[in-house]
Amino acid sequence: MPKKNGLVFQHLERIDVGALERYQEIIRAYVRKREGVYALYRKGQLYYVGLASDLKWRLAAHLKDRHKAKWDSFSIYLTANSPYLRELESLMLRVFSPKGNKISGKFAVSENLARRFKKDVNEYYKHEVRKLFGLGSRRKAILDRPDSLLARHIQQTGQSLWLRAIYKKKTYRAVVEKDGTVRFKNRKYPTPSAAGRAVIQRACNGWAFWRYEQVPGQWIRLSELRRIVKSR
Repeated sequence: MPKKNGLVFQHLERIDVGALERYQEIIRAYVRKREGVYALYRKGQLYYVGLASDLKWRLAAHLKDRHKAKWDSFSIYLTANSPYLRELESLMLRVFSPKGNKISGKFAVSENLARRFKKDVNEYYKHEVRKLFGLGSRRKAILDRPDSLLARHIQQTGQSLWLRAIYKKKTYRAVVEKDGTVRFKNRKYPTPSAAGRAVIQRACNGWAFWRYEQVPGQWIRLSELRRIVKSR
């Protein structure tokens, strides 16, 4: 059988803090010069989450720093060298919000949908009110509106934006028009997600699905372009 690849290749969970002294040579052999994510617990509740390039040193430090005597057990997750390790730490901080962590994690390129969600909820209620009073529906027009960020990028650069996606080992190509619409197979779609849905035949996050050619031969997720355009 082929060897499986994964992020975590060894782990040790819910070990009493006293083991760090009683069995320190054994534990040191496990974690010496190894990176990974660790978690500290107090009375069974998650207290702190951290990321370390040398777990041996970090665990020993937490016996003396501001976290001293605030935790009674720990878990360690030894990881392979992965570019997504810090993202994993950020995800854990946001999901569990440990009391010992002063800051929440940050994601590299993820879009916070809160603002869009608020806007869409408002539009939804406007649509319901219009329907209630027989004023017709604007919802389809809203959903069919071309993406303004892509249109802005095209206007700023004066160049077409070519997209590529690989799905089920097959390559698909599309192009962003001047008005921000996405042309795929001679049909225009208002957003990258709508064009992505045409490929996979189900709901799709087009900003993660499509990639654009940042430089010749280098294809980057479209979500990175959105971040760049927003920052201009």
